[in-house]
Parts: sequence; structure tokens; C-alpha cells
Amino acid sequence: MQEASAGVLSVLLRPPQTFGDAIFPALLPTLGGPCPQHSGTTESSFVILQQLGRSHDLLPDLDHHLAPFPTRLSAYAPAGPTARSASLVTGRHGQLRERAIRRVTVLEVTGRLGDVIEDLDRAIQVALAEGPRGVVCDLSAVIEDAEPGALEMLATAGRHVRDWPGTPVAVACPDPQVRHALSVHPLGGHLLVTESMFTAVSMVLATPALVVEQLRLAAHPSAPRAAREFVTRTLRDWQLDRISPFASLVVSELVASSSIAAGTDIDLTLTWNLGALRLTVGDHGPALSGQRPSSLDLHGRGLTAVVAGRSRTFGALPTADGGKVVWAVLEAPLQPRS
Repeated sequence: MQEASAGVLSVLLRPPQTFGDAIFPALLPTLGGPCPQHSGTTESSFVILQQLGRSHDLLPDLDHHLAPFPTRLSAYAPAGPTARSASLVTGRHGQLRERAIRRVTVLEVTGRLGDVIEDLDRAIQVALAEGPRGVVCDLSAVIEDAEPGALEMLATAGRHVRDWPGTPVAVACPDPQVRHALSVHPLGGHLLVTESMFTAVSMVLATPALVVEQLRLAAHPSAPRAAREFVTRTLRDWQLDRISPFASLVVSELVASSSIAAGTDIDLTLTWNLGALRLTVGDHGPALSGQRPSSLDLHGRGLTAVVAGRSRTFGALPTADGGKVVWAVLEAPLQPRS
């Protein structure tokens, strides 16, 4: 990945333009994006696609086809989690598989829940780090009564929804006793609990669409400044100027910490939902071979006081590539225009 002087990298997938037998680079500057009153997502980008022989050549080794430019707003449609069906883990009497349905990540448990519950808990966190429409835990193929310990750990998945209601987590289970146990649990009560996987996916898709802005930053000393400018501009467009100083300070700390700890490109996401603003900063694992992955524990890293003092809640999630997503949620009620 190349490094920009402004510390900003961004990509928008579009096929190259074809004229006869010739393939030409496509320069794609666009402007615009929604505000919190409208559903949809936007990304800051100004992209040039290099000359390719065929359109599907865009898919492999994408990082080799990026060119750094100063960014500006452009509409985009997020790809979301890749549609896949893969076996994640197999326990002694249980198996965990993952697939995607319309940007909803479905985690299917087969056999005994207790054998894969710890892996299921981590899979939920990894799925949430990807920013899906929601996550569904499908227990339709669980063959035995769930052990109390396994149910307790499953119920604690509700902590993610408690901290950020914008991304729902649902559980599909035909056993009425399991559904009741989850619904009366202090954390399980934050989950969407229903009988079938189809209904669970439908409930997730029925939740309000979020307002999202995204930016990719290079691990560069100017990345925190670019992040602050991006946050300030976005919140002004969203009529959230009042919290801009606090959000800019928080995101600057998160970006600086991620840039130093991982040394990889950084994905910055702003999401607004029902009076709350979520700032997420994700890296892609250690930049150097042999480098230890950065810890998910934020305490003692110097940024805890800054982030905690200005956020409603904050935390970190692991990613599938060995990186992490650090997030913070701020109170952000809309301001009426004068």
C-alpha cells in the first residue's frame, strides 16, 4: 500500500471503462452523501483505477491497485461481509459455521452448544468488527439441552447490543426454555430472540439502517490530523457540530494509538444512530512479521483517560486478520438548524 502525504488512502470498487478493445483507467470523483435524516452510507474517496486487462482482475490483490489522493465525499455501497459458508471450528461434539445473508452474518451451531460456546463468543466479536447489518446465532441444530454455563456465556453477547444498539445480535432457537432463559437474563434481554433463523434474519433487517461515513488512512504521522478534519467535516454535515471537539479529540487518540501499535492502514468509521455517535478505528494486524499483535486491553495504554472521559462507553473487538477495532460511543443528539 502506498503512503500519501496527507496520510489518507481510500478505494471505491468500480470496473474499468471499455471502449472497443481498449481498457482505460477510470477516474471517479463524486460528491455528496446523506445526513442523519436519510438512510444510506457514504465514504470519502477520490480514486483512480489502474489499467487492467479484465474487469474481474479488480478482485485479487486489491492493495496493489490503489493510488493515494486527497479525499473528498462520494457515495458508495458497502460490500459488507463476504457471502461465504465456512466451517470455523469443530469441537468434540459440536461445529460452528459462518455464512452471510444480505450483509447479516449467520453463525450456525451444530451439535452441543457447550463444546463451541467460547468459539461462538469470539466469532460474534469478529463478525461485529466487520460492521455487518447484524449477527444471528442459529441454534436450530443444537442436539442437546444447553448447559447453564453455555447459556450464561451466550447471554453475555447482549453486552455488545447494550453498548451499541445500532448493530443487533439475534439468537434463533426452537427450544422455548432457552429462549425464556435468554429473555430474562440482564444482558440476554438486549438480544433479539426468536424460534427460527429466517425470522431472526428478518428481525435484524427490520431494524433502522444506519448513517455511516468511512475513511481509510495510512499509518502516517499526519493520520490523526486527517482523522480530526474528517470528523469535523462529517459532523458539520450531520448537524452535530456541538460534539465535534470531543469526537475529534477521541478519534485523534484512537488513530494515533492504532498507527503506533499496528503500523498498518487504518479504517475510520463514523456511525450515527438514535442520538448516539460511534467512532471505530480498525487496523489489520501487525505490519511486520514476528511483531506481536496489539492487545485488546485498552487500560494502561495512555488513551483510557482521554477516551473514557468523553465517551459513554468504549472497547475493542478482534478482527479475522489478527488486527483489532477500537471503538467509542458518544452522546450525539441532533441539533435543529437555526
